[in-house]
Amino acid sequence: MTRRLLLAVAACGLAATAGCAHPDERGDAAAAVARQLAEAATAGDGATACALLAPDTRAELESSAGTPCAAAIGAEDLPAPAAVTAVDVYGESARVVTATDTVFLGTFPGGWRVVAAGCTGRGDGRPYDCALQGG
Repeated sequence: MTRRLLLAVAACGLAATAGCAHPDERGDAAAAVARQLAEAATAGDGATACALLAPDTRAELESSAGTPCAAAIGAEDLPAPAAVTAVDVYGESARVVTATDTVFLGTFPGGWRVVAAGCTGRGDGRPYDCALQGG
């Protein structure tokens, strides 16, 4: 094996938690999770929507609402599903931008999970304002 190939194989081994898929495949997978969340929330399927959330995001939602996630997520008024306009993958994090929402995701055992959703930019380099986010 060449040195370059050995380095690529080693990099894949080190990146096992994030997967060693082509960046487009990882972006497609992140976009699919963002779309599934929007579809489940719009359909009133709280159990499915909550299964797509990162653990801290789910815990924060339940804590702030004082009810189980499946009941609380419907009150978050997340945007309806819309066409994906951009996907950015940075290591173990991703940002999925749709025509109506920006969703932030992280990699966890089992794949991408939503860290924040219902996010809108505030400009001037300020952080996003998100309807749903972890603590």
